[in-house]
Amino acid sequence: MTQIKALGYGSLWAHTTTRSGPAAIPLRTRVKDALASAGIRRPRFVRGPRTETPFDAPHLTTDRLLLRPHRLGDAADWYDLQSEPSVSQFLPWPERDRKASFRHLRDRTRHTRLWQADDFLALAVEREGHVIGDVSLHLRTVARETREVEIGWVMHPSHSGRGIATEAAEGILGFAFETVGARTVTAVTDARNTRSVALAKRLGFTELAKARHGSPESVLVLHR
Repeated sequence: MTQIKALGYGSLWAHTTTRSGPAAIPLRTRVKDALASAGIRRPRFVRGPRTETPFDAPHLTTDRLLLRPHRLGDAADWYDLQSEPSVSQFLPWPERDRKASFRHLRDRTRHTRLWQADDFLALAVEREGHVIGDVSLHLRTVARETREVEIGWVMHPSHSGRGIATEAAEGILGFAFETVGARTVTAVTDARNTRSVALAKRLGFTELAKARHGSPESVLVLHR
């Protein structure tokens, strides 16, 4: 049975979980993700099994949005997005000036293929010619029978309250299940980020556990 698990961690869902519940992210995974974000990867021939075919970044059209690979021409919109305090509040993103923001965007333009474990794919969320958000997938498990991806999203607050984040998340989820063949989609959000928790519930997630023992994490799940 296809399953979506969500563990709460922020506007952009990130980090992985175990099958039995939330767990601390292994240092090895954190380091690999940080290097990948900077465009530094091990050569593919030493990175283990591959999916039956590579899954390249698509262009997905919804009623109001275009989800497509990032471009360097998005620099002004990307700086505006990542400079919003409410966007970075629950994310491990440092404060960036325009130069650092451009480097961050440049790194994102490189994340366009899922093929081996820990590959990362990021799509810009475009509306009326402007980038207003980002949705992403991390390939965690390659085998077809147990294939798992991790989802993330972030949206400019000026576009909240209109169902746009829901529309973008549904678009990337459809790609994860129907094209990538994911059996499980995981996510992480901070329980204090009430908008992300509410969005997860609108997508059909059911809360399994509240934050406890000082942890900010909230656990939600959806079966398909």
